[in-house]
Amino acid sequence: MRGDRDLATAAGLALGAAADLLLADPRRLHPVAGFGTAAAALERLTYRDSRMAGAGYAAVLVGTAGAAGIALDRSTRDRHVIRALTTAAVTWAVLGGTSLGRAARGVYVPLVEGDLAAARAQLPSLAGRDPSGLDAGELARATVESVAENACDAAVAPLFWGAVAGLPGLAAYRAVNTLDAMVGHRSARYARFGWAAARADDVANWLPARLTAALTVAVAPLTGASPGGALRTWWRDGAEHPSPNSGRCEASLAGALGLRLGGRNVYGSRVEVRPALGDGRPPLAGDIPRAVRLSRAVWTAAAGVAVLSRLLRPGRRST
Repeated sequence: MRGDRDLATAAGLALGAAADLLLADPRRLHPVAGFGTAAAALERLTYRDSRMAGAGYAAVLVGTAGAAGIALDRSTRDRHVIRALTTAAVTWAVLGGTSLGRAARGVYVPLVEGDLAAARAQLPSLAGRDPSGLDAGELARATVESVAENACDAAVAPLFWGAVAGLPGLAAYRAVNTLDAMVGHRSARYARFGWAAARADDVANWLPARLTAALTVAVAPLTGASPGGALRTWWRDGAEHPSPNSGRCEASLAGALGLRLGGRNVYGSRVEVRPALGDGRPPLAGDIPRAVRLSRAVWTAAAGVAVLSRLLRPGRRST
């Protein structure tokens, strides 16, 4: 019955989120890493400098991930305990909220110890920008911005799609987001081939990014941050960012913490000058733990929203 299936899915989302909160990502045989390996192999076989080739590449991989999710969904339709445990395992695999915080701490610790070389070496685990010329303040800014943006990608968005579409939503979203990270960035190689992956990621994150901003406003008081600052900066500055989604997440966090984000970013041979988000001071190393606390509160709240929305779905009553 549908009500029992929704209850099992809700329980799985809750258990998977709790596993990520307590354990972080699986350390061995991570299915997302396996997907990335398969995607890289397929890219070597299919790469062409064209949007059509890239669209076909993305469609095959996302379709395969979605089909795997559908198969799991159907095979557990009337096996509610198995459904809950399967949903928990997949949720745990696709979430990265706690690992995001740990990666940020990997930059923070050497930064406060004055070891810029070690902090620069850790930054690529969070951000794609070139760390070689970054000073302490720019490393702090890059880390805070990455925590803000990836709160959506790593946790809120997969929870959102898990609530909306269950196992297929979890699997397909993580495939889309992984492909965007692999081929969706702007470069000579991927300007055309990665176009479809990047646009798919924009679409998949449109609602979750705005949910992330709204939750930042809602939970800000729990971490000593400013809900008014989060709301004001989100509405005023969120659309200034070149990404249709990242700016909402970064602006709300900047306003909540009284910071100013944005500036000059170097990605290999490409330079971007991002507009200012927020009207506070530039980030310092000590703002990294503040950003992580707020991010954790946001995605934990998102887990609660996902579970409740699944439980309260229209038509959930058994028939």
